[in-house]
Amino acid sequence: MASRTDTSTRIDPLDELARRFAATRRLSLDLVATLSDADASAQSMPDASPAKWHLAHTSWFFESFVLRDHLPGYRAFDDRFAFLFNSYYEAEGPRHARPRRGLLTRPSLDEIRVWRAHVDVAVQSALPALPPAALALVELGIHHEQQHQELLLTDIKHLFAQNPLGPAVWPRETTIASEVAQFSVALAPDADPAEAFQWIRGAEGVVAIGHDGDGFAFDCEGPRFSALLTPHALASRPVSNGEWRQFVDDGGYHTPSLWLSDGWAWVQAEGVEAPAYWREGHIFTLSGWREIDPAAPVTHISLYEADAFASWAGARLPTEQEWEAAAAACDPHGGQQLDAAGPVQPAAAAGPGLEQMFGGVWEWTGSAYRPYPGFRAASGAVGEYNGKFMSGQFVLRGGSCATPRGHMRASYRNFFYPHQRWQFTGLRLAKDL
Repeated sequence: MASRTDTSTRIDPLDELARRFAATRRLSLDLVATLSDADASAQSMPDASPAKWHLAHTSWFFESFVLRDHLPGYRAFDDRFAFLFNSYYEAEGPRHARPRRGLLTRPSLDEIRVWRAHVDVAVQSALPALPPAALALVELGIHHEQQHQELLLTDIKHLFAQNPLGPAVWPRETTIASEVAQFSVALAPDADPAEAFQWIRGAEGVVAIGHDGDGFAFDCEGPRFSALLTPHALASRPVSNGEWRQFVDDGGYHTPSLWLSDGWAWVQAEGVEAPAYWREGHIFTLSGWREIDPAAPVTHISLYEADAFASWAGARLPTEQEWEAAAAACDPHGGQQLDAAGPVQPAAAAGPGLEQMFGGVWEWTGSAYRPYPGFRAASGAVGEYNGKFMSGQFVLRGGSCATPRGHMRASYRNFFYPHQRWQFTGLRLAKDL
């Protein structure tokens, strides 16, 4: 055992950054290992992107913001790629339209892999000489790529779900993680929906919200500020498929009084009658069609659906401040890792009475995605990363089964428009006391 004065076991920060960079880049390639070039090139809807595009865009991020801007004399692998794989950075100039990314049959998946290898070698070689500002961008790029790893999975799931053959990304027996036990959730047909949950009293009074400065965080997670919480309680676990089935059977999708006005208009216009990927008692997963597990958390629901269920259950959605205050005592590194079938419920609690706060489903909150007091976007192109999207979207918390481990924390703010549901989105109920 090393003594307190022994420095032999200390981890060099630069070595650790290099290790995490390599591991992150490798995982992206592992996620597409079973895909053909056609699989990786197709785009199923404007909100989704081809798997090949995700691999390319994350490489463009490192090549542009780290290598081009901080490595003197660096020349782009291919000058044409910046136009193809810029996402939304106006400061970086014109770009290929997002809804048309599926038309990029060239460059091929193999060519993108070659480009990625080129960028990987260049970044690893440059790390020792990079200034602190560039190293911070490498750190940001790692977390940016982790976000795209989850998007890659949800986008390919949406694509494969459009195929009548119901193809699988991974075979049924494949699991990327350890096994986690499941438990049953039973609710009597005539019971009050709120009685199915154990309610955990939340923090009250003035609480500190936002990232505390320890470790990485995106700019939208700060600055830290004080929020006033009134008496409330959170359900100990997310809502299950079985409970959602009761909502469906009770006419939840046909009762306008349960819905926000925009939500009811969306239900009517889109003909929505169940969560995404539900069909005749089955759900589409990354391993193809499976029977719906009534004990697993419901997923692939919109904010509109989550809010309607909460109204039906005599409850409400938590605010993001209530959720964060409760999650502060939970372990963000626990929870179910990605299974080919999707999220499952863990047998062990994730905190003081709270289960699966992290790593099952992204949990909708009732909070609009807006800046915290004192928020200022960073200068330059990377300042476009979060701040300019703070309009019309709602915050989700926790992380899903497809979120890379190590990428979750209590202060993390995910955000989507209220109608979107192709991500692993679910809900946890709250109520006033």
